[in-house]
Amino acid sequence: MKVLIVLTSHEDLGNTGKKTGFWLEEFAAPYYALRDAGAELTLASPKGGQPPLDPKSSDPSAQTDATRRFASDTAAQMALANTKRLADIDASAFDAVFYPGGHGPLWDLAEDPVSIALIEQTIAAGKPVAAVCHAPGVLRRVKGADGKPLVAGKSVTGFSNDEEAAVQLTDVVPFLVEDMLKANGGQYSKAADWQPHVATDGLLITGQNPASSEPVAEALLAALRRA
Repeated sequence: MKVLIVLTSHEDLGNTGKKTGFWLEEFAAPYYALRDAGAELTLASPKGGQPPLDPKSSDPSAQTDATRRFASDTAAQMALANTKRLADIDASAFDAVFYPGGHGPLWDLAEDPVSIALIEQTIAAGKPVAAVCHAPGVLRRVKGADGKPLVAGKSVTGFSNDEEAAVQLTDVVPFLVEDMLKANGGQYSKAADWQPHVATDGLLITGQNPASSEPVAEALLAALRRA
């Protein structure tokens, strides 16, 4: 069971002068859920090397059992510091792909032709793709075999407009995940703000927010076991 985890390489939060990147909980919880289930994990990012961490995800209030475990796991930290370049990845070598969120993916992975091709190839091969929080934004340009947006007609979720407003970044992000999924024909659903919510539709698994990160990983594992 080989799973590719794709992280952002983008660190600038629009024109705010602040930093962004990936959200620690959304990486750590799935990382351990998958690894503890026996998955062989490979980490990649557009630029390779250390992906930028959203500094807010290091706040004490954002810590969970998984992030605390990561803080004392030097092997996992080393793996994260040495992600492979996404362009060097062979999609056929993996059984599934997982995208952690954070705002970073809205700028790079959502428009990255290598990432878009990776998702299209993985789905075409009958293998699952999972994304949580802002990471469903990576589906923005992805097409299905019929040439339509991959999310068209599918049950999907992702960071809601209300949640984006709550963190006061509605006017900073390049697009709103909820609006994009709906515009591409997705059957968008959500739970109350900050509550876990997962949408599974065939090979596509999406989660709404940080609280959804471990449930998304569990849904991905279930899809892998079915396969």
